[in-house]
Amino acid sequence: MPLSRTLSMSSLPGLEDWEDEFDLENTVLFEVAWEVANKVGGIYTVLQTKAKVTGDEWGDNYYLVGPYTEQGVRTQVELLEAPTPALKRTLDSMNSKGCKFLAQSEEKPHVVAHFHEWLAGVGLCLCRARRLPVATIFTTHATLLGRYLCAGAVDFYNNLENFNVDKEAGERQIYHRYCMERAAAHCAHVFTTVSQITAIEAQHLLKRKPDIVTPNGLNIKKFSAMHEFQNLHAQSKARIQEFVRGHFYGHLDFNLDKTLYFFIAGRYEFSNKGADVFLEALARLNYLLRVNGSEQTVVAFFIMPARTNNFNVETLKGQAVRKQLWDTANTVKEKFGRKLYESLLVGSLPDMNKMLDKEDFTMMKRAIFATQRQSFPPVCTHNMLDDSSDPILTTIRRIGLFNSSADRVKVIFHPEFLSSTSPLLPVDYEEFVRGCHLGVFPSYYEPWGYTPAECTVMGIPSISTNLSGFGCFMEEHIADPSAYGIYILDRRFRSLDDSCSQLTSFLYSFCQQSRRQRIIQRNRTERLSDLLDWKYLGRYYMSARHMALAKAFPDYFTYEPNQADATQGYRYPRPASVPPSPSLSRHSSPHESEDDEEPRNGLPEEERYDEDEEAAKDRRNIRAPEWPRRASCASSNSGSKRNSVDTAPSSSLSTPSDPLSPASSLGEERN
Repeated sequence: MPLSRTLSMSSLPGLEDWEDEFDLENTVLFEVAWEVANKVGGIYTVLQTKAKVTGDEWGDNYYLVGPYTEQGVRTQVELLEAPTPALKRTLDSMNSKGCKFLAQSEEKPHVVAHFHEWLAGVGLCLCRARRLPVATIFTTHATLLGRYLCAGAVDFYNNLENFNVDKEAGERQIYHRYCMERAAAHCAHVFTTVSQITAIEAQHLLKRKPDIVTPNGLNIKKFSAMHEFQNLHAQSKARIQEFVRGHFYGHLDFNLDKTLYFFIAGRYEFSNKGADVFLEALARLNYLLRVNGSEQTVVAFFIMPARTNNFNVETLKGQAVRKQLWDTANTVKEKFGRKLYESLLVGSLPDMNKMLDKEDFTMMKRAIFATQRQSFPPVCTHNMLDDSSDPILTTIRRIGLFNSSADRVKVIFHPEFLSSTSPLLPVDYEEFVRGCHLGVFPSYYEPWGYTPAECTVMGIPSISTNLSGFGCFMEEHIADPSAYGIYILDRRFRSLDDSCSQLTSFLYSFCQQSRRQRIIQRNRTERLSDLLDWKYLGRYYMSARHMALAKAFPDYFTYEPNQADATQGYRYPRPASVPPSPSLSRHSSPHESEDDEEPRNGLPEEERYDEDEEAAKDRRNIRAPEWPRRASCASSNSGSKRNSVDTAPSSSLSTPSDPLSPASSLGEERN
């Protein structure tokens, strides 16, 4: 299964804007999806984060259509009056008669309707069956049959050409839904997928090759102080450390300053998301750290929602004990400070034997006694409904990671989405990600992969696979992904055991990095964030809409894309300095301490690191691609075509929104 290049693989950001703006005065865009203001999965993130750039392009001519839910209306929708008389009449008609109209304006506009996934695809099929004058786009974010097949532990990618799709869909009792998805793909004027790996999957399972790949982006927040994301990492890590102090009370015999936080998050699909591979690799990592006498400790979080009763009592008790110890320490501190202050007022040095009285010692002894614990710290923070058959807990029992004192790898399973209002771990997801050191997502089936993308924009290294859309995308555009903190695990051409060994190697190498090396790598990771910005990736959606208009209304619009060329491409070179590899950047002295200030960045004299200088060198070395030709339109009042406009290739990357602006200088952090 060769990964052939597509439109999105031959061009990327750093280019000048298109020469002519598309005439949208009499054109309307409807975007239809089940996850409009209805958070279910990744499509919600696509629509929410893309809304701003699409709204900037279309203004009041952009509408999102989704299911009406009371929760969504209360929390995510601002109720307003219809902005135009035509829309008001349409909504009034829909309220009185049902959804039977959508065009009641005096001058018929050119309508583009973009449908996401098979749930919304019914409307697309009806538009074409009723011959409505609508340009249609269908985007599949993951094929229905593909998700089911991968969950069944089949060798999916090496047998794509061999599946009897009707038989497989029928056996899994999803034939009716599969037929709707396939019909929507074939009825649409333009068919798109979110990644090259999904494009190949759709070509074999849905029997249509996508017209264009539309990668998923994010809204990138750039800080006025470029090192601020490093400070946010330190602040968020401190919040996680407080939770860890409570969770491991009585067994806190490891140094938190030498503790790394790994995590996996997402939908609870044990094999598809790679939780099975991650657990096996953690068991091997635990063995390596123990036999090599490493002082490093790893706390691995599994953030995957599952069926639970409530919080684990022992877990809640841990946070209560931590708070009690904090209150006791503050009480003793205040009494100590008051006595010290009174002693200094009279001009004498305090008698340290009298600073703490018997009551103080009694209070502290009671607090210490409360921390005594006979059992190991719990693996799961909640009471599971299916404890005996839960895949994660069953695997943990098999590999023996029970959070014992001898284990260098600790595991915490949090079967609920994170929330800042939680009494257990009161942080939201973004804050949690910023506080971790490494995101691990060894997915087998991952059409895109928003979790590693979110790590990247926050400057957190991550592990992805060559079977995920994100992994293939970054591998295509970065010469040395691991040097930038993007580790790509091979799950296509290796056995499961070999993939586990490779993941173990990634994790162990990461554990060997010094504090300074991790800082350097986070700077490099954050520098890639502009690759994922909607202000660049949104152009692929623009191309899809222009392509659809040209197909639906050929008398008014034309579209002539360039052919993808293997010599084109946008590619980050290898970093200008030596990658942060433990084997290439050891301390110059064997007696140098990890706790030293490391004025030379932890690198030998000849390998000093300057972030601004490295970023500038990378920027000069990047190859700038050509952008595909754009569509052109004729005036809506005339029926003649206008010749298409072909933009010239960008000769430099010196645009005001240059995606390769110098990354931040090294930020300070404690780990």
